[in-house]
Amino acid sequence: MKYPGLCLKISLLGTFLFFSCGNNSKTGADKPIVNKFELTEVQAKSIMDLPAHCLTVEYPNKLGQALGSDADLKPPRMLHPIFYGCYDWHSSVHGYWSIVKLMKAFPELDADHRIRATLDAHITDEHAVTEMAFFNDPNNLGFERTYGWAWLFKLQEELITWGDPDAERWSDSLAPLVELLSNRLISYLPNLVYPVRHGKHENTAFGLSLMLDYAKAAKKPVLEDAIVSHAKRLFEGDANCDISYEPSGSDFLSPCLEEAHLMSKVLDEAGYRIWLKRFMPSLFSGKYILEPAVVKDRTDGQLIHLDGLNYSRAACLYGISHKLPELRHVRSIADDHISFSLPNLSKDDDYMGAHWLGTFVLYALTLQ
Repeated sequence: MKYPGLCLKISLLGTFLFFSCGNNSKTGADKPIVNKFELTEVQAKSIMDLPAHCLTVEYPNKLGQALGSDADLKPPRMLHPIFYGCYDWHSSVHGYWSIVKLMKAFPELDADHRIRATLDAHITDEHAVTEMAFFNDPNNLGFERTYGWAWLFKLQEELITWGDPDAERWSDSLAPLVELLSNRLISYLPNLVYPVRHGKHENTAFGLSLMLDYAKAAKKPVLEDAIVSHAKRLFEGDANCDISYEPSGSDFLSPCLEEAHLMSKVLDEAGYRIWLKRFMPSLFSGKYILEPAVVKDRTDGQLIHLDGLNYSRAACLYGISHKLPELRHVRSIADDHISFSLPNLSKDDDYMGAHWLGTFVLYALTLQ
């Protein structure tokens, strides 16, 4: 089944996203990949406007903390002076990731340095100390494990690979918190007997996948070895993942595809091919079908997760297709998922969706 928008203009926040009209769905293993979507400066600005708007929007806010006493009852900006906006801690973190990612690629988007000034005011040594204190509170040692941790690592990855003086200063401020959570992850993984497999924040495969990217980029061999060894321990014996049971009512991650994507980063090509044929053999069929998830009420903060699922599925399928040339055909399925939900991406949408979905679009597009 095809969905409206492929090889056509599609409205996005009053701008246009153009699609390549190459026959990408039939790209052979011996031919170069042609990306269906081109991230233009205009579209990049539209995506960046979403987190740029909400980084300083303190309410509504979902704190998600455990209270130890009355003294813990503080407004978000006091508990998390860096990451207090965009509804919750992890959304604030990946909002920063989106902004940094786009500023690196399109520096002209912040020609007046207004957004840079906001980051400079927020990401300071003093504010980072307060963020650290929260994570060292005995009542919140597992706060945002592993989803929020993973996005913090991705943010740090973007900062340390930028080559920008401000980014270097920001990464230095965040480094102690990243190191704390790196050590905490290394301690946690041996105790994780069973992976978390559902399609929401705690999904183990998704968290490890993002954190592995950071470990490689930052040249952290101890962290990388821990993630790789435990990913193999937790997932290498899996077989016959039945994606027909997905999604659950408000998933934004695919348990099957997130695991498949992670293992594409952990195993070599030959080993991954053997593993994936056992884990999701249906992917190797040129007639494989996976329909995008449908959202019926975008004012419902849980149901709108399914738009995010379409983007995260696409990200996984793109990543898998890069690992195994014979899986190029799944790229058309990824394209369909993005084009199906992309028209609904708007800063004027309900805040429950607008504050985070731009990140997932951007993440998928970077993996094309």
